[in-house]
Amino acid sequence: MTAPTASQSIPPSSDAASSSASTAAPLRIRAGGRSFLALVLTPEAPLDGWLIALDRQIERSAGFFAGKPIILDLSLAPADDPGLPSFLPALQERGVRVIGIEGADRSGSAFAEWDWPEGFIGGRDSAAADVPDEAEEQPPALPPGALVIEQPVRSGQQIVWPEGDVVILGSVASGAEISAGGSIHVYGALRGRAIAGIVGRPDARVFARVMQAELLAIDGFYAVADEFDPELVGKPAQALLEGESLILRPLP
Repeated sequence: MTAPTASQSIPPSSDAASSSASTAAPLRIRAGGRSFLALVLTPEAPLDGWLIALDRQIERSAGFFAGKPIILDLSLAPADDPGLPSFLPALQERGVRVIGIEGADRSGSAFAEWDWPEGFIGGRDSAAADVPDEAEEQPPALPPGALVIEQPVRSGQQIVWPEGDVVILGSVASGAEISAGGSIHVYGALRGRAIAGIVGRPDARVFARVMQAELLAIDGFYAVADEFDPELVGKPAQALLEGESLILRPLP
């Protein structure tokens, strides 16, 4: 047998290859955290009528539910409502992606045909408040911090800040969406969607130097552009709740 020349190579034996593989460092499995805001839908009876109202909302703001995780709260939906057995499929047909259901017993006969999503473990409510010792319940404290955004918010961007107010020094483009636990302040033009009070704050407001929003919402109550007072569109204005109605007022 001739010795190998300099241009030849000797393949490693199978024993050597397995030994090299066994001594290689194992791959590390990396895991990180990422939080998302889930919207909570609380339908009321009659469910067929509620779906009609939802269709009107989707028609006015077609992309509002697109890609958003939804928690379905059935605490206000009677178990004997005739629309309940077909309710979840009806939501899915409308592109509403339900990731969790609460406020109902999944063993009920009305849910026999439902593809009931499994619940999540370890979730927590945003900005939870301690129960006061006084007999009269006090409103929760304001969230601790504000998020300040110095650059314009471009179309397609979504900003979610449940910890407090969101302050935007520039403008918000059409197709962008801002969600805040407190109020939203836009020092430029607001042309996208602004959703304030997402942690249950009916006193939250939306302020804009140029109010041209596609959709405004406060504490779950919505209004779209064609419902705004035309005298205030394109001008400095604020949105706030009066009872269960979202209205615009001029800024002083």
